[in-house]
Amino acid sequence: MATSSSDNRNFRAAVLRAGLLVGCLDITSALIHFFVRTGRDPLIVLKYISSAILGKSAFTGGAAVVLLGLLFHFVIAFTFTLLFFILYPKLGGFTRNRLLTGILYGLFIWTVMNLLVVPMTLISRAPFNWTQAIINMLILIVAIGIPLSLLASRYYQRTVTLATSVFA
Repeated sequence: MATSSSDNRNFRAAVLRAGLLVGCLDITSALIHFFVRTGRDPLIVLKYISSAILGKSAFTGGAAVVLLGLLFHFVIAFTFTLLFFILYPKLGGFTRNRLLTGILYGLFIWTVMNLLVVPMTLISRAPFNWTQAIINMLILIVAIGIPLSLLASRYYQRTVTLATSVFA
């Protein structure tokens, strides 16, 4: 069955909206958490993200480094959003429990970022801290995993409903 250009536009629009939402939720959560925990300028979080390719020099950079960190953050958020929207219809009955699906996807993101992505960068790593790891997992679950599960569920339910009404 061929997909129409309208279907492709709807898919891209859904992924764009979802990626913007979860990207904003995640970075806002990270900035607030950092500020509450340290009392320091939360923009350091974005410089930390930039340090993936700039190394320690990112922490002495200005607005351009902060914007680069924000760009990297949204590229990552959109990548995980697109992956979830592609995988969602292939997960079958597993997606009936949207909360569990979102929790597991948030944990998946944490695992991929901490075991695959970050080790391949120039980011200097602090010693492992279970408290911070759990907080970071919860941020990813609440800010990305659960919202993506709800948004993808709604998108695919709407798509099935439209397809059913067209062929009915």
